[in-house]
Amino acid sequence: MPTALPPAAPSICLLRLSALGDVTHVVPLVRTLRAGFPDADLHWVIGKGERRLLEGLEGVTFIEYDKRSGLAGMRALRRELRGMRFDALLQMQVAARANLLSAFIPARRRVGYDRARSKDGHGLFVNERIPDRPGIHVLDALGSFCEPLGLQQTQVRWDLPVPEDAHAWARAQWPDDGRPTLVISPCSSHVLRNWRTERYAAVADHAMSRGWRVVLCGGRSTLERETGNAIIAAMHEQPLDLIGKDTLKQLPALLQRGQLLMSPDSGPMHIANAMGTKVLGLHAASNPARSGPYSDRRYCVDRYDDAARHYRGKPAFELPWGTKIEQDGVMDLVTVDDAIAAFERYVADHG
Repeated sequence: MPTALPPAAPSICLLRLSALGDVTHVVPLVRTLRAGFPDADLHWVIGKGERRLLEGLEGVTFIEYDKRSGLAGMRALRRELRGMRFDALLQMQVAARANLLSAFIPARRRVGYDRARSKDGHGLFVNERIPDRPGIHVLDALGSFCEPLGLQQTQVRWDLPVPEDAHAWARAQWPDDGRPTLVISPCSSHVLRNWRTERYAAVADHAMSRGWRVVLCGGRSTLERETGNAIIAAMHEQPLDLIGKDTLKQLPALLQRGQLLMSPDSGPMHIANAMGTKVLGLHAASNPARSGPYSDRRYCVDRYDDAARHYRGKPAFELPWGTKIEQDGVMDLVTVDDAIAAFERYVADHG
């Protein structure tokens, strides 16, 4: 049964290191915790890039852990927390490294995932679990971490901390001339979720033929630069190329300026959703009902069931919830016609 925390000023530690999309999903939980415990001492153990994205989130003290630091970094974390003991640790990451890291965080109550979502010895590091609710979105699963503490996440609110200078940078990238903008973020950190560059180019050319502006965005990795170059080379018209030109603080502002984002299952997909931008998600390797844009999936392409039948020999509903089908060629199930149809659904709905 849920047990409320001390009413005065409970101390709560969140552990979720990565990735960008997942920490974005944790922000509504932070809002729920702050509303339920206004005087709580709230800490969050988080990864380096993820902290840069969320720096400035009010009411939270971030504790950065570099995943490359290994056991030495875990010991440094324990020294940083010396003399502290949290009323509750919310252990929201089941990877082996995060499970081990949680052992270095002193806490009376250690809330973890239900047994169905546990792996890598997760159950050895927790003494309470969230409710077992199969078939829910990742954000709702994370939101349920407040329930053992006596709260309910009844509202999903992001309000990501984006400074005004980031919005000013985004406004400077193209004029407010009335043209709608399709932003394309073509790369996921999971390369088997990525689509063919010539297919991105075909959809981009279609959008530009309909009077849209096309903007490419992405990070500074070699993969992202080479992907962008290949898309540009395959296009008949020239997009605005912003790959590698923004920071993690500028990215949410950039995504907010677009009317529509086209992306595979990736961090930018979820950041765009949090900023109120509609998403043309490309899904075959992962299930959009579990990890697609939370607020609105009307403009997503969903070939996950086709992937399940082709690569697993059974329909998607027979697979364990959360199964990823990251196989060579799986994203080829998403066709150019699929993506253009999704784009046209958006156009029909928004004029």
